[in-house]
Amino acid sequence: MTSLHALHHTGSPLLLPNAWDHASAAALAAQGFPAIGTSSLAVAAGAGLPDGMAVTQDETLRLTRQLGNRGFLLSVDAENGFSDDPAQVAAFAARLAAAGAAGINLEDGRGDGTLTPAAVHAAKIAAVKDAVPDLFVNARTDTHWLRTQQDETEARLDAYIRAGADGVFVPGLSDPARITALVRFVDVPLNILYSPSGPGVAELGALGVRRVSLGSLLYRVALGAALDTAIGIRSGRPVTGSVPAYGDVQGLSGEGHRR
Repeated sequence: MTSLHALHHTGSPLLLPNAWDHASAAALAAQGFPAIGTSSLAVAAGAGLPDGMAVTQDETLRLTRQLGNRGFLLSVDAENGFSDDPAQVAAFAARLAAAGAAGINLEDGRGDGTLTPAAVHAAKIAAVKDAVPDLFVNARTDTHWLRTQQDETEARLDAYIRAGADGVFVPGLSDPARITALVRFVDVPLNILYSPSGPGVAELGALGVRRVSLGSLLYRVALGAALDTAIGIRSGRPVTGSVPAYGDVQGLSGEGHRR
């Protein structure tokens, strides 16, 4: 299997769809996506817990065990590592790798809307790379996502790269000129979060972006479609759109059971 590192250096950006359970991951893999991520929002929402508050560690590990080593490369959204202790973050990353994760996403944003000090986040990254050298660490800064301390974006990315990050992620950034400037600034793959109102995958690739994540978008679209369908049936409207057959979904579940 091609490594997650190698998928960032092909002729086009790595489009990383984000799954939230076995069926969604298996369905995406069946469509030929070589790498699949998880969505911390979807994991948290499915468990009835808040996202970004470092309370979904058990759920994240459980999903990784379900999805790891399934014929696709798995990148796990681990929020901020569920701790500010680098040793604890590294130990958790090692457990994720043992469960089959090929990569991990670590963010410096906090649930209260502030940012973790750059030195603390860099220490987490360094500890993870020391503990699990082959794990692809995608270091995320939330300067644009949280709209705070945006003037620190370059300095934070530089600190994370120096700590050993294999790639950097700036969600919330969609301005082409700003993206181009960051591509030129960093010497590792730049990851951008896809936005329906922002540049498309081809345009992002032309700007030099090497990875495009879908984040919680697929989960939110699925939830919206479920609501639209239920409300439509209640109103007497016919069901429209693509609906997988019962047997097809059963097949996805059966595949996971057999393995």
